Parts: sequence; C-alpha cells; structure tokens
Amino acid sequence: MDRPYIDFDALDELSDGDHYFMRQAFAFAQQALEQDEVPVGAVVVHQNRVIGVGWNQREALQDPTAHAEMIAITQAAAALESWRLENCTLYVTLEPCPMCAGAIVQSRIGRVVYGAVDPKGGAVDTLFRIVDDPRLNHRAESTGGVMAQECSSILSYFFQKKREQGKK
Repeated sequence: MDRPYIDFDALDELSDGDHYFMRQAFAFAQQALEQDEVPVGAVVVHQNRVIGVGWNQREALQDPTAHAEMIAITQAAAALESWRLENCTLYVTLEPCPMCAGAIVQSRIGRVVYGAVDPKGGAVDTLFRIVDDPRLNHRAESTGGVMAQECSSILSYFFQKKREQGKK
C-alpha cells in the first residue's frame, strides 16, 4: 500500500472553505502518522482563522483523552479565553468518537466537519448522533465526507502498516 498524500495541485485552489480547512486538519493527521499515532488531525476555526490545532497524541502522552479534537478544542478555548466556542467550526479528519462528541456539545461548538466516517466509533452520524441530540442542551450542525477518500486512505495506510508489524 502506497503512503497516502494529498495532491494539492489537483484540488481547486478556490475550493470552498470546508476543503481549505480540512486540508489543514489533514496536515496534522500526517504529523500524527509521522509520530506513529493514529493519524487523525483537527483544527478549530473562528471567523475564518485557525485558533486551535491538534493531532492524536495518546501514545506520546500516555493519555487516553489526547484525541486530536480534544487538544484542538482546549487550544481554541485558551485562544478565545472562553470555554464557549459557539461561533467556531471544528474540522477533523475522522468522525468524532463519543468522548469528543461530548466535548463538542459541552464547548458549544456550532459546527463539525469531518472527513472519514468511523463505523466502529462514530458519534456524530454513524453509531450515535450526540451532537444533534435534542435531549441535550446544545446541538451542533454536522457535515461529513469532506475529503473522505484522503482521510480514509491515511487511516488505512496506518493500520495496514501496524498489521504488517504484527501490532493492532
């Protein structure tokens, strides 16, 4: 399996903002890959400016909560000096898990954009619909499938390499 990458020249430079910011999240997924972490990257955007970034760091930090989304949300809250991220959009290369979806609700993020669906842990659309559950005190809009092929490809590459190494 060839190492995944984005051919930026093949993408329309004037593409919509979702693709622009997802490309940034993908760059952080590549950073996670370089650090032998599950390659998921995230950015939080406020007024068309990135205010928080993250990539999975569970292995490096030995912290089960060190998901890309959690790190990016924490940075964004610090940048705004507020835990309320109401006018922010989270871009993440993989559909958020239940923990991260809960953090999205708790931080009041207004919109979530993700790349690949997560059939085993997705809590935005696939297994659960936490971010738009009417029983909760806040709901976020969601858009899935942005750069889905690239985002799925980097994950497949990572797990294929792990299987070849005899690790799960």
